[in-house]
Amino acid sequence: MRFRIVIFTFCFVLSCARVAAVPPSTRVVFFGDSITEIGVRQGGYIQRMQTILSERGLSDRFELMGAGVSGDKIYDLYLRLEDDVFARNPQVVVVWVGVNDVWHKQIHNTGTDAVKFKRFYVALIRKLQARNMRVILVTPMGVGEKRNLANPLDQELDQYSALIRDLAVQYHCDLVDMRAAFLKYVGSHNPLDRESGILTYDRVHPNDTGNQFVANEMLRVLLR
Repeated sequence: MRFRIVIFTFCFVLSCARVAAVPPSTRVVFFGDSITEIGVRQGGYIQRMQTILSERGLSDRFELMGAGVSGDKIYDLYLRLEDDVFARNPQVVVVWVGVNDVWHKQIHNTGTDAVKFKRFYVALIRKLQARNMRVILVTPMGVGEKRNLANPLDQELDQYSALIRDLAVQYHCDLVDMRAAFLKYVGSHNPLDRESGILTYDRVHPNDTGNQFVANEMLRVLLR
């Protein structure tokens, strides 16, 4: 009888040890605009990231969640931070915003000037870091795919991207420099200097190739 009790106790302790040895998955919230909103759909960059993680045997390590809203700018993200991020209690938040802050100045006469953009972005980072969350910043990709900075908004997109790079350094955030990667890719894959069709289907939103491109760039930083 004592022997059975000893064996039972040993098996129970061993079972508990195995459960304890399995680390909990890291919850990652992707916080952004329409690019992120469609990123959770079939073929979107978030869905593709999950597929890659599964292929590498890492699907149990990460729980990927999208929190994108079409048309959002930096102040929209700040205003819905509580409901769309904090309520989900993630360990990692990927902030990808900026294209509408620039683009909508042209198409809707709205947008966000650089001074206000920085102020809201800093406030957003501070709130996230106050909750001990790992913050990953992402520079905007582009509005148009012509090479050699020939797109009308390239100069301003570079300005906002530089601002985000500086904030990543100042606040010790990880950085996915999507802008730099995008420019390098279209520079070598767009010999006909097309406005779209390389990484985007409409100059802004990723096509199939673009979603895979984004997924690879995101994972490279997430898995550091």
